[in-house]
Amino acid sequence: MKEHHNHAVQRILIALSAVFLTVMLIFPLVYVIVTAFREGIAPYWNAVTDEYAVKSILLTVQVTVITVVFNTVFGLFAAWTITKFRFRGKKIISTLIDLPLTVSPIIAGLIFVLTFGRQSALYPFLQNAGIKIIYAVPGIVLATIFVTFPFVSREIIPVLTAAGSSEEEAAALMGANGFTIFRRVTFPHIKWALLYGIVLCTARAMGEFGAVSVLSGHLRGKTNTMPLYVELLYQGYDFTGAFAISSILVVMAIAVLVLRSILEYRGKKSEEQS
Repeated sequence: MKEHHNHAVQRILIALSAVFLTVMLIFPLVYVIVTAFREGIAPYWNAVTDEYAVKSILLTVQVTVITVVFNTVFGLFAAWTITKFRFRGKKIISTLIDLPLTVSPIIAGLIFVLTFGRQSALYPFLQNAGIKIIYAVPGIVLATIFVTFPFVSREIIPVLTAAGSSEEEAAALMGANGFTIFRRVTFPHIKWALLYGIVLCTARAMGEFGAVSVLSGHLRGKTNTMPLYVELLYQGYDFTGAFAISSILVVMAIAVLVLRSILEYRGKKSEEQS
C-alpha cells in the first residue's frame, strides 16, 4: 500500500513538472520560433542579415568573448586564493564574489554610471585621456563582467576545497615549479568545473539585459547587443525582426545547454573512472 502511494506521488510530481516546463519553457520557445518564420523564410533572412542585426550579433559575441576570458582568469585566481591560502578577510572576499548574484543588474548599471559618468570625479581624467565608458562598448563589457564574474570561481572553489592541497605540496617538495604544479596536478581536478563555469558565464553574458541597458545608451549599430536590439525592434512593432533575432538567441541558448549537459556527463564519467 505504501509502495503504491509512493508511485502515485511520483507520477503526480512528474506530471506537474512536465506541465510546468511545457507551459513556462517549451511553449514560449516554440512560439518564438514559429513567430520568427510566420512571414516566411525571406523576411526572416532579411531580418537576421540586416546591417544593424549583424552589428548587434557581432557586438554580443565580442562582449561575451571578452567577458569569458576575463572571468576565467579572475575565477582561477579567486578560487586559488580562497582555497589555497589562509589570510584575514577571506570571508569578506568570498562574500564580495557573490555580490553580483544578489544585486539587481539595473543597480549594477547605475553603479557604473555613478562611477564613470559625468557627475563622477573620474570623468575629467577619463575625458582627458580620451576614454569613453558610459554609452560605449567598454561600459557594456564592464557591466557584463560584473554580473557574470561569480560563475567561474563558484564552480571551481568547491572542487579545489574537496581536493585539498596535499598533492600540490608533494609536487612542490619534489621540485616542481608553480606552473607545472597547476598544469599536472591542479588542472586535472578542476578542468570539468572550469569548463562548466565557462559555459554558464557564456550563457549569462549573451543574455544580459538590465545592466547593459543602463550603460549602452541604445545607440543603434554601436552599443545595441542582441537583447537590446530585440527590445528596440519590438517597441518599433517589427515583430518579425524581434522574434527572428530572438530565435538566434534561443538557438545559442540551446547550444549552450547541450554543451553543459555534455560536460556534466563527461565530468561524472571522469569521476567514476577515477
